[in-house]
Amino acid sequence: MSEAIAATQGAAHLAAASAAGAAAPTYLRIQGVVKKFGDHVAVDHIDLDIRKHEIFALLGSSGCGKSTLLRMLAGMESPTSGKIILDGQDMHGLQPYERPVNMMFQNYALFPHMTVEQNVAFGLKQDGAPKDEIAERVSRMLDLVQMRKFAGRKPHQLSGGQQQRVALARSLVKRPKLLLLDEPLGALDKKLRQQTQLELVNTIEAVGVTCIMVTHDQEEAMTMSSRIGVMSEGKLLQVGTPTEIYEYPNCRFTAEFIGETNIFEGAVVVDEADKVEIQSVELGGLIHIDHGITGPKGMHVWASVRPEDVRLDKQALAAGPNRAAGKVEDIAYLGSYSIYHVKLASGKIVKSVVPSSRWCDANETPPTWDEPVYISWRADTPVVLTQ
Repeated sequence: MSEAIAATQGAAHLAAASAAGAAAPTYLRIQGVVKKFGDHVAVDHIDLDIRKHEIFALLGSSGCGKSTLLRMLAGMESPTSGKIILDGQDMHGLQPYERPVNMMFQNYALFPHMTVEQNVAFGLKQDGAPKDEIAERVSRMLDLVQMRKFAGRKPHQLSGGQQQRVALARSLVKRPKLLLLDEPLGALDKKLRQQTQLELVNTIEAVGVTCIMVTHDQEEAMTMSSRIGVMSEGKLLQVGTPTEIYEYPNCRFTAEFIGETNIFEGAVVVDEADKVEIQSVELGGLIHIDHGITGPKGMHVWASVRPEDVRLDKQALAAGPNRAAGKVEDIAYLGSYSIYHVKLASGKIVKSVVPSSRWCDANETPPTWDEPVYISWRADTPVVLTQ
């Protein structure tokens, strides 16, 4: 959860580009794309517009259809129905080598018998580019990914991060209109992956290529992309900026998949222009939210409250909505903060992220296991979900 928060903050450098891109014309248009394997629908009527120079992430769990969609863009699979139009050109019937598209795989697929320089130059040689042009473009690309001094090495002589740079250089040197990344950092360990994320974004932005990446890693998607599409069971559930996806999920799947959240089930008892109140048996009281949802009374809904928005107190609170008493069930101490698992009277476990400074500032000792505590949150923090 905290990684998702940090990732949202790390993606702030993309905000200006995203805002500027909002007015940009559509560069890649995916219209009603369906892919069936026998009776199984792997991709289910996807409609999506991608803007020029955008870094777009397809995010979802394994088997949700994101890699199948990527393979259709690359020409490795053909849609059962629908259209894929890139820069005004219909991709129907074009083989992978005929498309202005390059794909970088998770395992990088570098030729083990070739040097770094030869790997990067391979595609240009296959296209019959002049030797002088090949040398100039390869040299510039190796400079861009900071691999010139390793030009004579073989892949087995490189670290995982260096191999990733070579694979990226090989994908970009042909100047594709569209770059596809399939789990681009999946082969790296966590620490190296975090170091490489913004480096990869900076390289892609320097080249100015439009990019679609597939990942199941929410932190990776939120750090690297200007927009995210969340997929499940072949469907595109929500598209938005990292902040929009995290702060305003449109369904329970997105709320629970992006970061962590506390989901409270209940029924609407008040719905007015400036407030909605939900009676929740799980909370043991009312959830009050400071905006309406234009839903009928009795409507079955869920309220999502992020753990970092749940305040934890040792002293009893005055009666009211958005609060409950509980007992500390578990504690995960993570240095600068702790995650408290609080068990309510209903049996519901609620997570609360508490900065370690919280107890220092209050001159209190932190709660411990089995200790009574009280949770609460502000009325502007929950998100109402209808599905």
